[in-house]
Amino acid sequence: MTGLGALSGLGDGIADHISAVDAGRTCFRPLSELLGEDSPHRDLPASWIEPRKLLVSRKWAPASMAALHVARQAIAEAGWTAADLESAALFLGTSRGTAAGWIDKWPERRAFPLMAASNSLHSEPAAAISIELGIRGPWQVQASGCAAGLDALGMASVWLSAGLAERALVVAVDLPLSPCLLDSYAATGILSKNGLNDPYSQNTAGILPAEAAAAMTLERHAHPAAPALAGYLANADAADAIGMPAGAPGVARLLKQAIGRFGIPAALCPHASGTASHASLEPSAIRAALGEGVVLCPLKPVTGHGIGGGGLLETAILAAHLRESRLPRPLPHLTCPAGMTMTPPALFPGATVFKLASALGGKNSLVALQAPP
Repeated sequence: MTGLGALSGLGDGIADHISAVDAGRTCFRPLSELLGEDSPHRDLPASWIEPRKLLVSRKWAPASMAALHVARQAIAEAGWTAADLESAALFLGTSRGTAAGWIDKWPERRAFPLMAASNSLHSEPAAAISIELGIRGPWQVQASGCAAGLDALGMASVWLSAGLAERALVVAVDLPLSPCLLDSYAATGILSKNGLNDPYSQNTAGILPAEAAAAMTLERHAHPAAPALAGYLANADAADAIGMPAGAPGVARLLKQAIGRFGIPAALCPHASGTASHASLEPSAIRAALGEGVVLCPLKPVTGHGIGGGGLLETAILAAHLRESRLPRPLPHLTCPAGMTMTPPALFPGATVFKLASALGGKNSLVALQAPP
């Protein structure tokens, strides 16, 4: 992982995100400040991208502009040339694509009518990156809900491992703070009802939504000082469109498979969405697979739930900390499930860290990150 890009309520660029996480700084505000006092979600704490002008273009949808922005950051950090870009493969992860600004009008945006069909496509952010940055390799789109960012990263790792590409750009984005989208989350019962930012508390009552965009550049050849993507695994619950089945067997099975493939992790960044079902089911599945003493590094309490874009954003934050051979420190007030700890250990060279995501529809995905040797 040679280049990172990040854009969210925590700031613009990966350095802003590291600073926020290290300081324990969040950026949750009532949605009335974004959507107005008339919004039925006005009291819900949420996190959004502050420089709104970054997202406004007559040509491209707001999500495409966010994706372009973080893609440029990651490419600049990796030092890729125009020739590197031309042959790269591109993988996009998104849950809701360009819905924000299409289903609901985006404030201050006066779109070109000619772009109306393009602006409604889930795949437009990938097309925009390809066109604006001159990427002529293949592009693929993963739209697997909250697992989309990890699935895009996983597909990139598969392509690189198979020798189908020398380098890959992975981007994930979601802008879920659209009135229509929020209404759908509320009807399903997954939005927080009490604003509690503590995903494993017995009183947690739903997600705190957030806008998120992130990007990573991956290269086949080793870079001694860079963290590596050790691998990717995924499975399905095949049980329910909305909730986890009792015992979360899919999560437990995925974690056991990951241990067999990558070894015991130094830490796990869980999904930790904040819904009541996740609070009760995820910890037991983790214990069933990893035993007692698991080190948890939950990041949604800082970033908010960025849906499909959030998984890659959390992974980028983990990768940035692994560059310095350390783990992010969780917020001090968080409830820690029994038999686990949230005290980050000292990392040994080459240590492995798991990042887990679970999506509506029963999709579970995991990436294994490796600290520099």
